[in-house]
Amino acid sequence: MNDIVINRLSRLVAILTILQTRRLITSASLAEKFGVSTRTIYRDLKTLDQAGVPILTEDGKGYSLMEGYKIPPVMFTENQANALIIAEQLVLKNRDSSLIKDYADAIDKVKAVLRQSEKDKVNLLSLRTKFDKLKDFEINSNNLSALQNALTNFYLIKLDYINAESKKSERIVEPFALLNTRESWLLVAYCRLRAEFRFFRLDRIKKLEILSDNFIPHKMTLQEFFEKYHEH
Repeated sequence: MNDIVINRLSRLVAILTILQTRRLITSASLAEKFGVSTRTIYRDLKTLDQAGVPILTEDGKGYSLMEGYKIPPVMFTENQANALIIAEQLVLKNRDSSLIKDYADAIDKVKAVLRQSEKDKVNLLSLRTKFDKLKDFEINSNNLSALQNALTNFYLIKLDYINAESKKSERIVEPFALLNTRESWLLVAYCRLRAEFRFFRLDRIKKLEILSDNFIPHKMTLQEFFEKYHEH
């Protein structure tokens, strides 16, 4: 897995966790672990340093955390934990498998920092809370996480797309927004083939490749997009 498809925030957290559990770690070993370049690791370490994490450098040896530094535990109130469990049930209805997996992993991390009494309560709530599934419910895509990453990092995307008339085309698009409908997720993107913004249903994307090339971000909000292109 390369840097394009790895969630950067997750990698930063993982690097910080490694720094906490090891006395010394090299940029080369971090780069190998995450499948990215050492240059990317340098940027990540600089980001952590700018965020106030006291990272020490030992020339020729690697990186370590200042002695005694610990990440403060994340604390949730009971109501906040319950709200996340409700959201979990909504996510489990989602039609994209990547979102379900990412949220399930995140919920496991949330539960890990709860006190035992709170864990028992949220587990009970999880068992006792259910939402009606959509009619003919099925998972019909698995690209949402990769598209989120491309959208926030301004990466071009290559698509093999099947339209409503079952016609296949290859597109290079600039991702702009993601919308959820009862039928599927929609990608709003500027299509370079058509030279205009288009909607792409994720369940009609037959092949997706996140490219290493960046595009210039579109300077408008989602509301401004709808006002400009969908006034009527």
